[in-house]
Amino acid sequence: MQSCGRTTLRWDEELLELFDIPAGILPEVKSSSEIYGKTTGQFSTSIPISGMAGDQQSALFGQMCIEPGMIKNTYGTGCFMMMNIGDRPIESKSKLLTTVAWKIGNETTYALEGSIFIGGAVVQWLRDSLGIIRTSDDVERLAAEVKDSDGVYFVPAFAGLGAPYWNQHARGTLTGITRGSTAAHIARAAVDSIAYQTLEVLLAMQKDSGVTILELRVDGGATVNNCLLQFQADLLQTKVVRPMITETTALGAAYLAGLAVGYWSDISEISQQWKLDRTFSPGIPASETTSLIKGWHRAVKAATAWAAEEE
Repeated sequence: MQSCGRTTLRWDEELLELFDIPAGILPEVKSSSEIYGKTTGQFSTSIPISGMAGDQQSALFGQMCIEPGMIKNTYGTGCFMMMNIGDRPIESKSKLLTTVAWKIGNETTYALEGSIFIGGAVVQWLRDSLGIIRTSDDVERLAAEVKDSDGVYFVPAFAGLGAPYWNQHARGTLTGITRGSTAAHIARAAVDSIAYQTLEVLLAMQKDSGVTILELRVDGGATVNNCLLQFQADLLQTKVVRPMITETTALGAAYLAGLAVGYWSDISEISQQWKLDRTFSPGIPASETTSLIKGWHRAVKAATAWAAEEE
């Protein structure tokens, strides 16, 4: 078996053979921050193309998670968590992905990644399919009408479950509903589901890396929801940190490009650009989260059991 491409920093020969792709037709593997070429014909002057990164790698750099153990979560339609693990890859034992975060000069930084299929999309479902809110912004107001979900759990496995389960057959379930359950309880359970899924990926990363997470940096559209971020901090029992600029994917690409052309002299100078908007600290003791998390795990078992019966 050939060495994995993420450690050799070359196209993986085994995969090329498997998919019958000639190596010669693929572009040369470059670092994440260097001048690859310049624009021609579209602008009055040529512009260097000098930053290249995948969505989540770029967001990790945009969040300035530049030290091992630093971690970010992007709350979009889905959720994508990445953890900087330094200059050596770690093979996950918890069904996470190990990937190259970036290469700058001769230094390669690696990351663990976990993907959640349904994050903010659950709010879209409340709006478009269930019709209990008119706009996505309404979900925070509706969820805030109740102090908690009153035992209602929503597992939004509309397209299966992502990390750390990777169960494509699981389907969405609402459990714990009583005669007293209201639209507000369902909205709260929907918002809470994003935080529960994030908790599971973060715990998997802690287990793989052996690092206790001191803070979670967050970005993406759903981070405007203060209720979500506060509950996230409660579940994680750690700080959740929201920056002033939450569109960090574009920001990370800009940082990489600027570094290559000398707009910034080094990463330490770029790190001074990161500005805090708000920190969410745990508001309840860890003992109170135990039963909440146990209930979530029961709900996930119900979602997977439903799929298993169909098989």
